[in-house]
Amino acid sequence: MLHRFRRLSRAVLKMNLLVKRDVMNIFARNLRLRTRGWIIGLGAVALLFILPGCVVGPKYHPPAPQAPAPAYKESPTNAQDNGDWTVAQPADAKLRGKWWEIFNDPELNALEEQLDINNQNIKQYFENYMEARAIVREARSQYFPTLTAAPAITHSRASANVGAPSSTTGGTTTTSTPQLQSTLYTLPLEASWEPDLWGKVRNTVRQAQYAAQVSAAELENERLTEQASLAQYFFEIRGQDKLQQIFDETVAADQKAYDLTRSLYETGIDDEISVVESETTLRNAQAGATNVGVARAQYEHAIAVLIGKAATNFSIPAKPMTVAPPPIPVGVPSELLERRPDVAAAERTMAEANASIGIAYAAYYPNLTLTAEGGFESSVFHRWFTWPSRFWSVGSSLSETLFDAGLRRATVQQYVATYNSDLAAYRQTVLSAFQQVEDGLAEVRILSKEIQQEQQAVDSAQVFLKLEQARYETGVDPYIDVLIAQTTVLSDQQTLNNLQVQQMTYAVALVEALGGGWDRSQLPTPHQVTEKPPASETTKQE
Repeated sequence: MLHRFRRLSRAVLKMNLLVKRDVMNIFARNLRLRTRGWIIGLGAVALLFILPGCVVGPKYHPPAPQAPAPAYKESPTNAQDNGDWTVAQPADAKLRGKWWEIFNDPELNALEEQLDINNQNIKQYFENYMEARAIVREARSQYFPTLTAAPAITHSRASANVGAPSSTTGGTTTTSTPQLQSTLYTLPLEASWEPDLWGKVRNTVRQAQYAAQVSAAELENERLTEQASLAQYFFEIRGQDKLQQIFDETVAADQKAYDLTRSLYETGIDDEISVVESETTLRNAQAGATNVGVARAQYEHAIAVLIGKAATNFSIPAKPMTVAPPPIPVGVPSELLERRPDVAAAERTMAEANASIGIAYAAYYPNLTLTAEGGFESSVFHRWFTWPSRFWSVGSSLSETLFDAGLRRATVQQYVATYNSDLAAYRQTVLSAFQQVEDGLAEVRILSKEIQQEQQAVDSAQVFLKLEQARYETGVDPYIDVLIAQTTVLSDQQTLNNLQVQQMTYAVALVEALGGGWDRSQLPTPHQVTEKPPASETTKQE
């Protein structure tokens, strides 16, 4: 008996030693596996931090066009046929801020201030800009994981006719009754994240930022267009007021001539044809004076719309235009591209297209998606949020397109073509910018000289009229000669007034071609378009 007990004890001891050895081997193996897992896990985490530095696609380099010349060809300092009009000195001066103030007209200044606040087109472009900024924040949201919660309570009833499991005991078969009704309480939390391994999200954010900058530049370009239109309409009204003055003076002079010819006819000195001719001239002048009101009313109504007012309740006092355009600081050609909002918009459009190429290139690389789910689940309500009711899962997936029938290659080619098209549009915008400045300089300068010549023509026509009136009153010449002189004076005065109006409107167009008071430094940066705007700018308006 004792011998058996000792043999059994040695067997148990030997078994314990074997178990301990196996346990130690298992522990060592687990330790190696865990260490290897930690290394793999740390490597994966490091990989997630390293790979976001990879951004596929071409790097954007903004174009650097050279100025065509150190000075504008049509500048009065270079031209031979210069009139009275000159550019502001020094030659590298710039328009700044409220450019319309150089015309020194308080009424124009007041109207321009109202335009910036109430113009509906400017408001529309501003809201487009706010929309573009919101899209930037939408794109940035892809940097972060998506977390969703979907709590649910499900009450269900199973069919009683579904076969139930049976068991046989002592030759007797029994069938268990299934649970027909059940309730399940769940509170899952799901998280998913796609790391930006190849820069797709970053290029998407950059694309949205550049698009927002394009919208900001378009807003400034629209603002400049509306400001210039208001100034041009304003000077058109001043020109119509001057034309009205010319017609009123002509009507008064023609009325005197008509009274004279009628008096001479009644006394038998002159014939009836002179009366008819003078009356025809008077009625034509009266009709012309009346017709002036049509154009003036239209320009006045246009200004009302620009400043956001109903044309019915808006009017501008009559005031004939007597001023010439002031010297305008045109600067130098090398600065023009930094002062034009449309050029800035065209350049930012190129940057946006370049980012789109990077997004297209990212489709060639695999996508990694990390997912996690956890929560509480129970069939009994009071155990819903207890610790044993918890569940969780973690996973990842890697996807790569193996065949797409050339879709990705065609997409890249599409965006490359878009970029090339935008590059051509940018170069065309630059060429148009220099053309418009040269056009404006030539128009204002040449009109200045033409106005001098036309003023001499008006002076000569007035002398001609006085001489003919004297010859008619002394009976030397017939009244038809006076009529010709009257028509010549009126025509020359109308031409002179039209030239003066054109010179003022062309001066405004020149200011617009120079970019107004805008500068590229005023274009918001990518960081600024990403910031959340004040609530007052994002509130729905009624």
